[in-house]
Amino acid sequence: MRVEFMADGLTLAGDLRVPEGVGPRPGLVFTGPFTGVRDQVTGLYAERLAERGYVTLAFDHRNWGESGGEPRRHEDPQGKLHDLRAAVSFLRSRPEVEPDRIGVVGICLGGGYAMKFAAFEPRVRVFAGIAGAYNNPYAMRSGMDYQAALSGFAEVLERQDRGGPVEYVAAVSERGEAAMPGEEPYAYYGTERGASPYWSNEVTRASVRELITVDNMMGADFLSPKPALIVHGVVDRFCSPEGAEEAFKRLDQPKRIVWLDAKQHIDLYDREPYVTQAVDATGDFLREHL
Repeated sequence: MRVEFMADGLTLAGDLRVPEGVGPRPGLVFTGPFTGVRDQVTGLYAERLAERGYVTLAFDHRNWGESGGEPRRHEDPQGKLHDLRAAVSFLRSRPEVEPDRIGVVGICLGGGYAMKFAAFEPRVRVFAGIAGAYNNPYAMRSGMDYQAALSGFAEVLERQDRGGPVEYVAAVSERGEAAMPGEEPYAYYGTERGASPYWSNEVTRASVRELITVDNMMGADFLSPKPALIVHGVVDRFCSPEGAEEAFKRLDQPKRIVWLDAKQHIDLYDREPYVTQAVDATGDFLREHL
């Protein structure tokens, strides 16, 4: 069912999936890929885990999809954490949900947000990250001219601060400039695979600054003693296996890491057998710890 709830005065739109049978049930909140909306990756995993007996909530973060917020299609790291908090509050208010049995599941960029959120949210009992991006500035600056990048984004933001329009760039492009350039992101978002009436192929230029400055990896240092699951492909050009390994090493027990024989990051978005393998691993872990 389509639902709405509030976060910081903004209306957020979501899809609540309730399994058949007698409740209440444990609840799961989902957060997903950069630029993603709820009827893409998070919706797929929410549907599959609802089939396993969990009440699931996939929703559009502020500025994205059907949810409120300005500027449109802008990455707001702190806002996303607030959205997750409001989503947990909403789930706990539902009669179909056991309020003390709430987990958070993050896919792609959402993996890092989910881990950081769970680390500081006592109402969340378990974290699962699938093909997660565990961003931190230390890793980001090693692969670019970091100060030059920051200077470029400062110029963009100064123009906007002085009254100029919000500047946008394509979200994906096979060959041209984009926030996520290259054939692989385009193969999902630029084709029918990721088609959604609520997704547009643009993102604010300043969103990329947020990606290279946010520290979600720190959540691994504070999550204990909550159980943590990391599911990741052995080959991933966009959310590195090394990042998943670092997050796992920094986590304390109880924890589990599951490696899947995927060759592309987007394999875990919608391709079989990888989605089923990820759902199986997540379902097994949640059954044990939630």
